[in-house]
Amino acid sequence: MFRILELIGIKSCLLFLFLVLLVYYIRTRPPKNFPPGPWALPFIGDWHHMDFSRVHLQFAEFAEKYGRIFSVQFFGPRAVVLNGNKLVRQAFVHQGEDFLDRPYLPMSADVIGDKGLIMSNGYAWKEQRKFALHTLKKFGFGNRSLEPSILQECRHLNEAIANEQGKAFDPHWLINNAVSNIICMLVFGERFEYSNDDFQSLLKTINEIFLLQGGPWPQLYNMFPWIMRRVPGPHRKLITLLNGVIAFVRQKIEDHRVDLDPSNLRDYIDCFLDEMEKWKDDEAAGYDKENLCYCTLDLFVAGTETTSTTLYWGLLYMIKYPEIQRKVQEELDRVVGSSRQPSLADRENLPYTDAVLHETQRFGNVLPLNLPRSATKDVQVGHFSIPKGTMMVGSLTSVMFDETEWETPHTFNPEHFLDAEGKFRRREAFVPFSIGKRVCLGEQLARMNLFLFFASLLQRFSFSLPGGVKPNLEFRLGFTLSPKPVRLCAVPR
Repeated sequence: MFRILELIGIKSCLLFLFLVLLVYYIRTRPPKNFPPGPWALPFIGDWHHMDFSRVHLQFAEFAEKYGRIFSVQFFGPRAVVLNGNKLVRQAFVHQGEDFLDRPYLPMSADVIGDKGLIMSNGYAWKEQRKFALHTLKKFGFGNRSLEPSILQECRHLNEAIANEQGKAFDPHWLINNAVSNIICMLVFGERFEYSNDDFQSLLKTINEIFLLQGGPWPQLYNMFPWIMRRVPGPHRKLITLLNGVIAFVRQKIEDHRVDLDPSNLRDYIDCFLDEMEKWKDDEAAGYDKENLCYCTLDLFVAGTETTSTTLYWGLLYMIKYPEIQRKVQEELDRVVGSSRQPSLADRENLPYTDAVLHETQRFGNVLPLNLPRSATKDVQVGHFSIPKGTMMVGSLTSVMFDETEWETPHTFNPEHFLDAEGKFRRREAFVPFSIGKRVCLGEQLARMNLFLFFASLLQRFSFSLPGGVKPNLEFRLGFTLSPKPVRLCAVPR
């Protein structure tokens, strides 16, 4: 009798398992005419295929095997990955309205919800993006009235580096602080000294968040949120770190509320607080204290990390290719000299410097997979059918290294941005800020920062490695692609 019951129990378990797998298959099987991809396993999807330290390179390998439009499952639901300039541009520019939304990601939703400038959608996103652009322009965002402030920060950075007296040091945090100060002046109305330990700690927290976001734990959270919300692990640390940065922003907003003067609006936070009363009858527009926190967070974090990481790559490339560093310095000496700082007006007369900076952005590939988007309706891309709500990843790596667009895509080559006469030329496949209606809101500020900081540093210093140390361009893949920590020497010229 016992053996019969035991047998019935085993059969029941097997039947239950079969039914679970059947339901899972029905719910997750690709729809008809969906892009092909790696063979996925139940529940874990393509997890067994993935190496999270080089996902952007794996996607290039998948594209060779499955085609330029393929699907993969490790963010949660099955996602479609687009590869190559023509395909990414077709989807995000020519079919831009079809892929305007951000997807639902449980981890982001649990911490931030549907607020802010980056992950929000619909009416609130459009209204807040328009308000941010309009407001920040008042304070010089995207025009030359902000240039004196950036040049002043360049001087602060140069002085801090000069204080190293040519000895080996890690420039990451100095550059990070300097770049962050520009967006801090626009958003918080203040800059932070490089000796401010609390702010340095905050910047290191943001850096750690970016590294953790690219790892496997956030992806596990997005696949199994009902489990991950209840178990310990590195995802808990990520949430704690995020909440720490959010607390910093909340305190800044509270400080502004205390001494707000509507006749003297100092920065983005002041302008938003002043606007809240005008929009109190339109809650859907997002003019509330909570949304102010997350919009400010997005501006602060996005305006710091990607630009400083690009500059860090730029210094390492100058060390790796000293002949290019010398040519940049020769051009700066010839056009600007040593008696004044490089300015935005000099850019047109510094084509080689500009080309090197653009090649740094292309080759550095700081945002390799772009931010994901979501199909707003059932749509066709190429020969494939994409259902509404499908996550779309437009691989910027595939565009910036597209062999049909670049002469030597896998080589650091400033000639990509110079014509036969040595004049600067723009390239359609240069998309470090993404493309379409979700293009980076801070592109103009980033371009100003990159040029002025890069030109200022190369005018003032020659960069090299300590004796006996070989150049190392190894990367760390998190949310962004960043260099591994390097100590370098900056010798005054």
